[in-house]
Amino acid sequence: MSKNGSSEGSTAKPKKMDKDLYEAELLHLQEQLVEMQEWVRTTGQRLVVIFEGRDAAGKGGAIKRVTEYLNPRIAQVVALPAPTERQRTQWYFQRYVEHLPAAGEIRLFDRSWYNRAGVERVMGYCTTEEHRRFLRQCPIFERMLIEDGIMLRKYWFSVSDAEQERRFKSRLTDPMRQWKLSPTDLESLTRWEDYSRAKDEMFVHTDMSEARWRVVESEDKKRARLNMIADLLASVPYKHVDRPQLKLPKRPASTGYQRTDRKLQLEVRDHAADVMKNGKADTGRVSYVDPED
Repeated sequence: MSKNGSSEGSTAKPKKMDKDLYEAELLHLQEQLVEMQEWVRTTGQRLVVIFEGRDAAGKGGAIKRVTEYLNPRIAQVVALPAPTERQRTQWYFQRYVEHLPAAGEIRLFDRSWYNRAGVERVMGYCTTEEHRRFLRQCPIFERMLIEDGIMLRKYWFSVSDAEQERRFKSRLTDPMRQWKLSPTDLESLTRWEDYSRAKDEMFVHTDMSEARWRVVESEDKKRARLNMIADLLASVPYKHVDRPQLKLPKRPASTGYQRTDRKLQLEVRDHAADVMKNGKADTGRVSYVDPED
C-alpha cells in the first residue's frame, strides 16, 4: 500500500537487473520483434498496441525499445496532440480511426482513446456525460476492431506514487528530459487518488475477455520493458518467415561520369575532426546515462 492509500505499484523496490544481462535479453527479444514484424507484413495482419499508465511510468522508454530495430514504414508510433476545435466536435473515436493500421502494419499508440477515461476525466477536459458515453462505447468500438481482424493489445504501466515522484524530480534537473514534464504531469502528483479511481472505473468497463488489460509493473524500467515485450511476443501467433536471398549485382563499368567539383557544394564543417583533435566532447560528457534507469 502506498503512502496515499493506493495499492497501485509496489513500494518494495524490486532487485535491480544486471545491465549486461538486461541488454543481452533485450537484444534477443528485439530480434524476435523483427521476426514478428516480417510475419505481420507478409501475412497482411494488423496489430494495434496501446500503451497507457501513470505519467513517468515508462511507456515511452518501452515504445523506444520495441521500435528500435523495426521498419518505421511498417511499425509506426501514434502520439496525438491535443484535439483541435474541429476534432472536439467529431465523434470521439473518429480521429483515432484514421491512424489504425492497414494490412501488414503495426501501430503503437503512445496514449490513445483512453485519454478520455484518464486525464480528460480527472482534469475536467470532458463532461460527465462524455465520460459515461466513452465507457459505454469503448467496449463496442474495440469489439468492432477485433471482429474486423485487428489484433489489439492493451498495456497499463503501473508505478508507485513514490517512484513517480522520484522520476519527476529527476526530470526537473535533467536537461535531456525536462521536455517530458508539463504542468498537467506535475498536477498528477496532487491528484494521485483521482487518477487511481478513474483507472479502476476504466478497468471495470474495458477489461474485456477479448481485449484484456495487461498490467506491467514498472518500478524497475528495465524489467518492465523485458516483461512487456516478452508478453507481446507470446500473445501474437507469429511464425518465422523465410526471406528471399538477396545478391548484390555487379557494378557496371564507368560511362565517363565525373563528380561535380566539391568547391561548388556547401559541405558541413568537420566537427568530428575537431572532437578527435581535442580528445573530448565540448561538454566533457562521454555518454549519457538515464538517471531513471
